[in-house]
Amino acid sequence: MTYKVAALYQFVSLPDFRDIRDPLHAVCADLGIRGTLLLAEEGINGTVAGTEEGVDALVVELQQGPLFHGRLDNLELKFSTASDMPFGKMKVRLKKEIVTLGDPQTDPTRQVGTYVSPAEWNKLIESPDVILLDTRNNFEVEMGTFAGAVDPRIRKFSEFKDFVKKELDPSKHKKVAMFCTGGIRCEKASSYMLGQGFEEVYHLKGGILQYLEDVPEAESRWNGGCFVFDERVSLGHGLVERPEDRSPADE
Repeated sequence: MTYKVAALYQFVSLPDFRDIRDPLHAVCADLGIRGTLLLAEEGINGTVAGTEEGVDALVVELQQGPLFHGRLDNLELKFSTASDMPFGKMKVRLKKEIVTLGDPQTDPTRQVGTYVSPAEWNKLIESPDVILLDTRNNFEVEMGTFAGAVDPRIRKFSEFKDFVKKELDPSKHKKVAMFCTGGIRCEKASSYMLGQGFEEVYHLKGGILQYLEDVPEAESRWNGGCFVFDERVSLGHGLVERPEDRSPADE
């Protein structure tokens, strides 16, 4: 059996996020969905899996159902497949942030960097005046990244702001391009950098996953696999599972 996997997020005001938790969990349970969804006052984030019919029904509920009252009108969605169910159970968690940067002044609903489509990404990062940043954690970078990208050597995303303060300078780094797995970390990172005075900040629309789906392997600047936070471990071009990145214990 093949399972449909949906990675999703949206930054949106959800002052009632605590009240949404239990009914959202019930909806997922009724549809046979497993995975993790994070709810915070700033929005929703997570990855879930189930049958194609179940995942499609959940997306309709999120976008059109009574739980969110039409607020998820710009939901970022990325679909892939898994040969086995990649999650053991369903979890809906309440958080302070749907992706933790730890800077209260950073608000992606107010300002973010300029989105760049996968089709335009290669041209941007080949420009000599661009500094290319990988915003992911170091173990993710080790599995795969774009050629020429700067690895900030962070253990967790909340350390990204410290890297920026120590290593980057708005007066020197005039043009910054950044990327992450599905796009959500770049929403926070680009918003933070704009707030720190960086003038031109670009980020890959839909993240690495969208790039691997849209850009032919022969034209790709990506090397290695893209780590995903489930039992598939990593994906390659065409969002195909990479069994070579699984350890023997994973089999």
